[in-house]
Amino acid sequence: MRARPVLLLAAAVAASAVSSLGAHASPLCIKERTPFALSHDTVKWTMSIAPGTDCIQGLRWSYMQIFDVSVVSGPSQGELAVVGSGFRYSAKNEAGGSDKFTLLISGKNRHDPGTSTLEVEVNPQ
Repeated sequence: MRARPVLLLAAAVAASAVSSLGAHASPLCIKERTPFALSHDTVKWTMSIAPGTDCIQGLRWSYMQIFDVSVVSGPSQGELAVVGSGFRYSAKNEAGGSDKFTLLISGKNRHDPGTSTLEVEVNPQ
């Protein structure tokens, strides 16, 4: 019966080691998120990110339903992936210049369906 606690401890250590190998996300990479209204509006956000890190950002506000997020224009310096109702931007390891991308978000703001365009400017830290 002593093998079971040791096995559980080993599994916990292994899980901890694997979780530390994941992406290194920049905390607060978007400092001011101006809300979009899903009313055919365009909103601009600015991101600051260090080389070799990721920015993971959700797009849903508490009073919204997001049905779809699509890439209108992708970044030229980093990599962008739509993840559920958000996105993940990965900066290159080497220091680069600024970057930008545009997303189209569709859903419902309370009860009204609509879309918003989100333009994100990326600045290196």
